[in-house]
Amino acid sequence: MECDVNPETPDAPSADVLAVVPRLAQLSNAVNRGRLAERAAEAAGLALDRPAVGVLVTLHVADRPLRIGEIAERMQVVGPHVTRQVQALERRGLVHRVADPHDRRASLIEPTHEGAQAANRYAGSLIGWFAEAIADWTDEDRADLGRLLGRLVDDVTAHLGRLEEG
Repeated sequence: MECDVNPETPDAPSADVLAVVPRLAQLSNAVNRGRLAERAAEAAGLALDRPAVGVLVTLHVADRPLRIGEIAERMQVVGPHVTRQVQALERRGLVHRVADPHDRRASLIEPTHEGAQAANRYAGSLIGWFAEAIADWTDEDRADLGRLLGRLVDDVTAHLGRLEEG
């Protein structure tokens, strides 16, 4: 279902909703232009590209070892892309394969101790950058941001899920 943005249309989104979209694009552009992910990887001592870091962080925050397909699903990319990244991370000793207890033919991927430490350094660098960016905000503003951003992510994810089902 497409959204009609004509303000004369009764079902058109309100001006405050329309104002969010360019601000999200502006934030995305600022983060990308500022090479935040690359800077965090450098600060963490990781000579990895963004996709490899994404796989490593996805594995690190997972509550268990994951199959390639599960990593791809969580990252919203295709399996062969993840397979290449996992192979590169394996060669560097940052992830390893473990047997799938439910299927002997399959293997699961998990970070090594070194991989987990690298992911922690990367996340710490990102968190530090964002903490500095909002250091002058009140506690209430920071709490509001966390609450509203969490709500936005949950609602957008749920809405996209419904669109994919329908």
